[in-house]
Amino acid sequence: MIKVNKMQNTSINNMITPIDTKKKSSHNDGINSLIELTAADMEKVNDLIINQTISKTDIIPKISRYLITAGGKRLRPMLTIASSLLCGRKNDNHILLATSVEFMHTATLLHDDVVDDSSMRRGKISARMLWGNEASVLVGDYILGQAFKIMVQSESLKALGILSNAAAIIAQGEVMQLSSVKNISTSENDYINIIESKTAALFAAATEVGGIINDRPEKECVALRSFGHNLGLAFQLTDDALDYNGNVDTLGKEIGDDFNEGKITLPIILSYKKSNSDENKFWNNVMLKEKRTNDDFTQAMLILEKHNCINETMKRAKYYANLAIKALEIFPESEIKKSLIESTIFSYNRNH
Repeated sequence: MIKVNKMQNTSINNMITPIDTKKKSSHNDGINSLIELTAADMEKVNDLIINQTISKTDIIPKISRYLITAGGKRLRPMLTIASSLLCGRKNDNHILLATSVEFMHTATLLHDDVVDDSSMRRGKISARMLWGNEASVLVGDYILGQAFKIMVQSESLKALGILSNAAAIIAQGEVMQLSSVKNISTSENDYINIIESKTAALFAAATEVGGIINDRPEKECVALRSFGHNLGLAFQLTDDALDYNGNVDTLGKEIGDDFNEGKITLPIILSYKKSNSDENKFWNNVMLKEKRTNDDFTQAMLILEKHNCINETMKRAKYYANLAIKALEIFPESEIKKSLIESTIFSYNRNH
């Protein structure tokens, strides 16, 4: 097992944004219980993150820690910890796999920002804006490699298979989304397929491995996978809605980023189905533009609100969240199960 030299990394440890389990806010109330119950194990995850971003090449720790220390909820690794606790945690392998999950997610963010030309990430200037696209891609590759290196330490071939398969599916989802950029004819089913790959795949893998490494029955592992899959869909659809009616603190990036990048997300897909010919002409024209203006965004908001598309997107998010909660029925009542349910409700309630 990988061991962390805490003395060697004391100064680096101060860089990691701690999760404050005592702080209460209306934004985080729904996830506080999960944060508190996983705090001790997440501290170990943070230590391992520090250890595994040490490199002789200075730019690697600079870029990786820049994004990791930006904070974020770290929901995905917390889900791995929580699912393992739900399944009676047999050893510390969940720490290794939770770290791998966070590294996979971080690598994806670095790559996404390059593909999307994003200027912000987690409320900060994106890494690509500071160090360039080439460095961001290569450090993302390094972090992904570290993720697989850590997975191997768990000595669970099945968990390795689940997470490596998720990595391939995520990449496939990114390519699928790339082909849908500015494609106003993207259907709702096509879009769900994209986010199932791009987002839900890692949520599903993150939760399923918690059952796998604790040798739980197949029906429990399937339930955990269903929970993570549907939670990931709820989480992504909420992000889609928040891109139009959220705020920077909630979303971690500029409002309207998806629109400005020409991304066809569910609110636009729903609007295109309901719009009249003049409104559809607007959507066709604005999505083909090289750059969209503030006036374009204002007009888009008027059409989306007219057809109630943001609320419709949130209704779908709630639908998938309810499926996630139902998947947990197989498990006995416990504090960790309760916290997972509360966190699922939080997934579609982040704009409150």
